[in-house]
Amino acid sequence: MTENPQIPDDVIALAGKLFDAARAGDEPVLRAYLEAGAPATLANQAGDTLLMLAAYHGHASAVRLLGAHGADVEVANDRGQTPLAGAVFKGHGDVVDALLALGADPDAGSPTARQAAHMFGRTEIVDRFGTAG
Repeated sequence: MTENPQIPDDVIALAGKLFDAARAGDEPVLRAYLEAGAPATLANQAGDTLLMLAAYHGHASAVRLLGAHGADVEVANDRGQTPLAGAVFKGHGDVVDALLALGADPDAGSPTARQAAHMFGRTEIVDRFGTAG
């Protein structure tokens, strides 16, 4: 990551703490910072949002928490992957359900979550998507 001299070290440390909390599904930490005004839309240098990290690492309740605080389920990372596609890739059915409940589109991103489900033979997940839109 390229250091930005305009961003104070304490802000960088806070962002790192939030990204770690999302990866770990640490809801108390996420909740405390979100309620204090931290943006649920925060993304790292690769374009991975807090929601993407929580989804990819299998934390459905953290996904719901982030969604309740305004995280956008459609934001793709720099590789074009959405949180839903990440959850499909990892086989986290409960996260898929949480993202769908938040309005995630199985046909967004590249590859789409629907395509990823087919690629990895996750028929139980494909069935949750319904017909293509």
